[in-house]
Amino acid sequence: MRILIHGINYAPELTGIGKYTGEMAEWLAAQGHDVHVLTAVPYYPEWQVHDSYKGKGWHMEVLRGVKVHRVPLYVPKEVTSVKRIVHEFSFLASTLPFWIRSVFSKKFDVVFCIAPPFHLSIFPWMYAGIRSAIWINHVQDLQVDAAKDLGMIKNQTFLRAMFGLERFFLKKGARVSTISEGMQKKILSKGIMPEQLIFFPNWVDGNAIQPLTIEQSLRADMGFSLEDKIVLYSGNLGEKQGLDSIVRVASKFKNNPAVKFVICGSGGGKDKLMKLVEESLLSNVFFFPLQPYAKLSALLAMADVHLVLQKSSAADLVMPSKLTGILAAGGCALVTASLGTTLYDVVQKFNMGILVDPEDDSALEQGIYKALFTDVNLLKQNARHYAQQYLEKEEILKSFENKLIELLKND
Repeated sequence: MRILIHGINYAPELTGIGKYTGEMAEWLAAQGHDVHVLTAVPYYPEWQVHDSYKGKGWHMEVLRGVKVHRVPLYVPKEVTSVKRIVHEFSFLASTLPFWIRSVFSKKFDVVFCIAPPFHLSIFPWMYAGIRSAIWINHVQDLQVDAAKDLGMIKNQTFLRAMFGLERFFLKKGARVSTISEGMQKKILSKGIMPEQLIFFPNWVDGNAIQPLTIEQSLRADMGFSLEDKIVLYSGNLGEKQGLDSIVRVASKFKNNPAVKFVICGSGGGKDKLMKLVEESLLSNVFFFPLQPYAKLSALLAMADVHLVLQKSSAADLVMPSKLTGILAAGGCALVTASLGTTLYDVVQKFNMGILVDPEDDSALEQGIYKALFTDVNLLKQNARHYAQQYLEKEEILKSFENKLIELLKND
């Protein structure tokens, strides 16, 4: 197959959508498919263009067998709702030359368009109409729902227009794929037919991420002892997670010198978080940059408990990507999720983590205490078993490839 993957984020970004898109593209290329990616210069989650890409405009590079077409875009230093909209539309505008050329070039059999942002679908919609390609909308995050529920956009007229445009694109695609049952239900509520849906969950490479001993972890490299009790948050430092709760709860443990809170990551909320720690006069909260993928197992092995946090308003709109790695590493995950959400149901059903209500500092404190000072070995064993049984990269990507082949045969 000749496949075009269209999305704003791609490798070498280490977290979130870029990580998964990169792994998917490389896997498909390794199967012998002609894989192209139309994407931006890497900027996430730091919200600044990576050093090796600064000053570069439109260009193509080959990464692990994938032809990656990069375009420039506006990257705001401070991420606000308005600046994010400008940022996304700047990427959309920058892709126009590629789409014009593609109309007169060799046809792509499949166009796989990744949301957010949802309005990237406008050019795949046009291309699919002109060249009769199979166009799939893949929803990693229901962006408009999240913007509404988190209060990021309050103008009701604008929200109605965005919901209408989103619904239009979702209905026009040959298929809609998404990563969780909760998002499938939400997409169905927008008028999408069940036969249009493809379940395409995020995955983990169980060979690359494995349980390690505490001695094999990054504790020594980061200045911690084997006796320390480590509470780890690793990943994007954004708005959906409600990370200021870490600082408030850390203050409850400040008289216990063995308990250390480690925040490892980047994102739009990092400066705010660091300032909050400074204002709170806390010496038990430590910040580190994102670690390379090769060190992920060792990073995860240093934690006694992993925080998987999100606000209640985002509870069933996203399936936290960081959870897949924690499960594969056999970690003890403390997950904030509301009763009735997909995330809550899965964690409870397989008994593979500690569940607490979102935005409840008292519950979070009690959950951390339970993770640090009671026996959680069964939870950790169940976590690793679940990852091996349901999240294996090879099986998920092979199943998706088969669905693409079937779509082409029936086209």
